[in-house]
Amino acid sequence: MFTKTLNVLLLCLTSLSLIATAKPIASNDLNVMPLMNGQMLPSAKVANLKGETLDLLSLTQGKPSIIFFYRGGWCPFCNSQMGQLKEIEPKLIEMGFQLIGISPDSPEKLNASMIDQKLSYTLLSDTNLNAMQAFGLAYYTSEKTTERYMKKLKLDELLKVTPQGDKRLVLPVPAIYISDGTGLIHFQYVNPNFRVRPAPQLIEMAASLVPM
Repeated sequence: MFTKTLNVLLLCLTSLSLIATAKPIASNDLNVMPLMNGQMLPSAKVANLKGETLDLLSLTQGKPSIIFFYRGGWCPFCNSQMGQLKEIEPKLIEMGFQLIGISPDSPEKLNASMIDQKLSYTLLSDTNLNAMQAFGLAYYTSEKTTERYMKKLKLDELLKVTPQGDKRLVLPVPAIYISDGTGLIHFQYVNPNFRVRPAPQLIEMAASLVPM
């Protein structure tokens, strides 16, 4: 009886360790604590192109998904990646996946990206950082980076106060997550170097290994 109870307890603890909880905003891009393979997609409130609030978990329920986080439509490296994903989207759909992009851009800016790049996959707004923190990707940029970006871009909604009382720009570390229909993460690519993104061939290969 004791052994059976202990096994159940261990199983519960293991399951709990795989459940994601929202993480605090990291002090910099090297200190983020992203979700890993074997964990479950989290619940997070985001907004669609119309500004309507949705739960990311409900959008992925029963649907194998490829979710990518990008810094915004103002980032040339992000735009390049979005174009690459557009090229392989038909193959991903044929494999049974839906493609979802998440950024701190407002719904208005997302609509502009959809039109400019002629995208057909889903883009979601995370201006409140809910998804970025749930995935452990949000971080404070440095004072120098904050000042440089704020001079060129209108990103006031992404200015947050650090624990030290400084105003800093908050961005996500670019990332790719591939999950099955149950929400289990099978592949993740997180790189603090925002200039480096996974090759489309790598994403296709990783997706092909996910049991459907």
